[in-house]
Amino acid sequence: MNTKKLFLLLVFSLLFISAALWGQNGSARLSSRLDTLIKYKLPAGSHVGISIYDLTDGKPLYAYQSDKLSRPASTMKLLTTITALSRPEADEPFRTEVWYRGAIEQDTLKGDLYVVGGYDPEFDEEALDSLVNTVGRFPFSVVAGNVYGDVSMKDSIYWGSGWAWDDTPASYQPYLSPLMLNKGVVTVTASPGMKGDTASVECVPVSSYYTVVNETESHTPSAGRFSVSRNWLQNGNTLVVKGNVKNRQTGMVNLYSSQDFFMHTFLERLQAKGVQCPAGYAFRELQKDSLSVQMALFETPVQEVVNQIMKESDNLNAEALLCRLGAQFTGRKWISDEDGLAAIRRQIKVLGEDADNYKLADGCGLSNYNYISPDLLVAFLKFAYSRTDIFQKLYKALPIGGVDGTLRYRMRRGTPSYKNVHAKTGSFTAINCLAGYLHAANGHLIAFAIMNQNVLSGAKARAFQDAICDEVIK
Repeated sequence: MNTKKLFLLLVFSLLFISAALWGQNGSARLSSRLDTLIKYKLPAGSHVGISIYDLTDGKPLYAYQSDKLSRPASTMKLLTTITALSRPEADEPFRTEVWYRGAIEQDTLKGDLYVVGGYDPEFDEEALDSLVNTVGRFPFSVVAGNVYGDVSMKDSIYWGSGWAWDDTPASYQPYLSPLMLNKGVVTVTASPGMKGDTASVECVPVSSYYTVVNETESHTPSAGRFSVSRNWLQNGNTLVVKGNVKNRQTGMVNLYSSQDFFMHTFLERLQAKGVQCPAGYAFRELQKDSLSVQMALFETPVQEVVNQIMKESDNLNAEALLCRLGAQFTGRKWISDEDGLAAIRRQIKVLGEDADNYKLADGCGLSNYNYISPDLLVAFLKFAYSRTDIFQKLYKALPIGGVDGTLRYRMRRGTPSYKNVHAKTGSFTAINCLAGYLHAANGHLIAFAIMNQNVLSGAKARAFQDAICDEVIK
């Protein structure tokens, strides 16, 4: 070997060794900085588990109690969504259908009308009017038979396992059903009048299914804080709006029995279109035969549902996706939450983990019975990254630090994490988690999970997580 070649070989060897040592030193420096954050910035009396993995290099970056079980809160939605997006049928839309069974003679439908629920969590007032208008174009104005809602897709358990009973009537805890209108939630808007006068109140969607009691006072601080509730202890749907209204105020409240809210309002609007229908409705499964005809169909794309799950941490959307996942996984029409959870457990096994080491109770994370680890979250994030079809759908839906979704007010402009973190949040009392992807300053893409437990100050937990992300990015 001549001198020149020997010299070049020596140079390249030194560069390689230097790069390796720099990488090791860089990793050691990162570990030291993160250890320091845990020592000095972790809220007193709390616990944390952290798992960080370099997807670009294909190697772990940092771990701290990463195999310890924690309650995930809404980061549970990552397991549900990634598993659902891995299915061959992942792109099938959510469907709500109207059928009749019988025959149309002259101006009369001599038969029954069915509204078939497909657990569409984004079905809103516009979608309802679309179905009603389509039905109204059929050549009849009288329904001589009955009107049925078909909610046979899922069992009648309307809350997830371990959901807190006293979280109702909050809008984030819906009454689950394959037929949901506006997520089973009413939005109440109050506008002030003259001082002391009752404020004007508007409700969306409009329906006679609920009643409103207006106890507000305009520009009257002694009236107390503005609030919207209902007689939920009696499973009633009397909405009580009260308190001081000094400017335009909005409140949201769930309604008891989503399926009844849907069917009552559907029937009411069909009658308003001039279609004479029975005074009431019932619930019954459609048995399709030669007399069955589809009248109307409304579809919602899966990406729209996933966007809401991730950006706004929508619990109903996650439970709807879990329900549909169960139907796809089992091949059955009639399913329960457990069928969807079985699909997630199967995915855990595919990732080389033992599903018996974890506890899965629902698809959205509202349950206190869920127990998973930071390592498991990162394993799912790694799997999603390995599948372009999954990663593209997931990544575009994740909140962006300082920009949108549940991260819009975190990771402000000027911090390393601003726009460089795409992650799912998860929080309820004493729990605060963050898991997703971040772009490091060296151009690497990183998967991470931070699970804070037993911390009563959400602000402190969020500040700790943001600081961890800043250090990893630097």
